[in-house]
Amino acid sequence: MSTPRVFIVRHGETEWSLNGRHTGSTDIPLTANGEKRVRATGRALVGNDRLIVPKKLAHIYVSPRKRAQRTFELLNLGLNQKLPWDRHGEHDGDGLACEASVEVTEDIREWDYGDYEGITSPQIREMRKQQGLDPAWDIWRDGCPGGESPQDVTERLDRLIKDIREKYQAPAMDAKGDAKGDILVVAHGHILRAFAQRWAGKSLQEGPTFLLEAGGVGTLSYEHHNINEPAILLGGAFIVELDDNKL
Repeated sequence: MSTPRVFIVRHGETEWSLNGRHTGSTDIPLTANGEKRVRATGRALVGNDRLIVPKKLAHIYVSPRKRAQRTFELLNLGLNQKLPWDRHGEHDGDGLACEASVEVTEDIREWDYGDYEGITSPQIREMRKQQGLDPAWDIWRDGCPGGESPQDVTERLDRLIKDIREKYQAPAMDAKGDAKGDILVVAHGHILRAFAQRWAGKSLQEGPTFLLEAGGVGTLSYEHHNINEPAILLGGAFIVELDDNKL
């Protein structure tokens, strides 16, 4: 019996991610290159003998922002239901069959940057210096004035993690046979790094030392097939199902 996993996918490249501008609530599209790279990611990592196996997905969570939704579209899963949004671009055709439902949730939207929306980290440090604040700004410690604090983000991520474990992954671990338990989360850089931190039981103030590039995929799971031992999976192996007739 395989241990359930959570695949976290950061949206593809945007004009603002290229120049380092903090993009929270601003709804901007992927660049052409961003779309191209996500398509390549889908071809490389999604499939019955790949990292993300569509038929093993129990549920899919997507941010309300169109850059995340378009990223999910480009992964090209063959859903048996209509998307909960109007498509943001051309449809590449039916992908591999996936029976998981898709949910848009505010719990995985990007960190609300408040006064820091649309500006870069060097600009933020200069702004804080002019305001008489410590210019050594750290979002994991300081949060964003006019936006969200680390505690705000922690509360909504903990709610989502609880939902994932109680509704989908604990039942999959308890079930006999190879029950569906994998989860796909498509969202944004800072919030997914924070999600991984909370998944492992670490406070945001401890500051994650890992990165997730635009269009990147990370994997979370559990040790010892135990719902009470969440872990970050360093290097996810592809699952190749054996043909019993050839054994």
